[in-house]
Amino acid sequence: MKKAILIIVLLILAVAGFFGLKFYSKYYGSNVSKEGYVLIPHEANFNQVLDSIRPYVDNKESFVEVAKDKDMDEYFKPGRYHFAKGANNTSLVNMIKAGNQTENSFRIGDFGDIYQMVGKVSKKTELDSLKFVNDLDKIASEKGYKNAEDLKKYFFIDTYNFFWTVTPKEFFKKFEDQYNEFWTAERKAKEQQSGLTRDQIYALASIVYKESGGKPDEMKTIAGLYLNRYKKGMKLQSDPTVIYAMNKQTNFKESIKRVFYKHLSTPSPYNTYANAGIPPGPICVVDKNSVDAVLSPEKHDYIFMCADPERFGFHKFTASAEQHVINAKAYQDWLDSKNIK
Repeated sequence: MKKAILIIVLLILAVAGFFGLKFYSKYYGSNVSKEGYVLIPHEANFNQVLDSIRPYVDNKESFVEVAKDKDMDEYFKPGRYHFAKGANNTSLVNMIKAGNQTENSFRIGDFGDIYQMVGKVSKKTELDSLKFVNDLDKIASEKGYKNAEDLKKYFFIDTYNFFWTVTPKEFFKKFEDQYNEFWTAERKAKEQQSGLTRDQIYALASIVYKESGGKPDEMKTIAGLYLNRYKKGMKLQSDPTVIYAMNKQTNFKESIKRVFYKHLSTPSPYNTYANAGIPPGPICVVDKNSVDAVLSPEKHDYIFMCADPERFGFHKFTASAEQHVINAKAYQDWLDSKNIK
């Protein structure tokens, strides 16, 4: 009798163990052997979600069972979700239902215009670039600007994190907040002392950034030089402004490495060889260092600068026109020797 009872107990335990193991495996056993990211758009239905996760889960049927048990077939949040190797169905379903998506890294560089920037940024968002631009145009219009290009001053060069589902409004809000934080009482006081408008400050900062190659070493020296020229009533004559004018004509589809005399008359309000004064706006997205350089320029008497062929990325500065001719000749000879066209 005891032996029969023992056998029955063992059978019960075996059956319970079998189903317990099956339950555990379905809900908590590893079901991801290939790591990756799953994108779930706002308009996706449950079947489309299943199609998206198919490459990453080993057992789709068990995932479906857990998802339906937790009502994910009726409710889930859009986003970019990281499927980690070894993850189980329960954690995956909970992640998607809660909307715990993974942020994406966005590098905002020295883009020539906002549309060029959006073309890169939108590739990491749910929206296409046209929708993104149209929404930024609306934001610009609400602020009294002509279009999204007039929002360029709100952006700073850096790396930022956003969700794949970020809206243009959320995207811009991050930069607008940063812009407002940047303009402290101290910087506003320097702005007043400079005698420049904020748009002029950003326009000069963009020239400083381009001329310096983004390196802070010479930014304040370069800022002081262009302010010297501006105050003397001289044309700024900055090569990057000519390059910008040419790039605008080709929609930034050509790489211009060298400015020749024939390019100096390129028609554009941004061309500082053809026009006196400060351009009507920045020729690129800037960084904070270049704006600070314009607000706190180095005091000197330089009015000429030329790239230094002996120190790549740096310049020779002078107040002498004669010395500048010598410096420029040395640089042109170097360009010719490298066959840079």
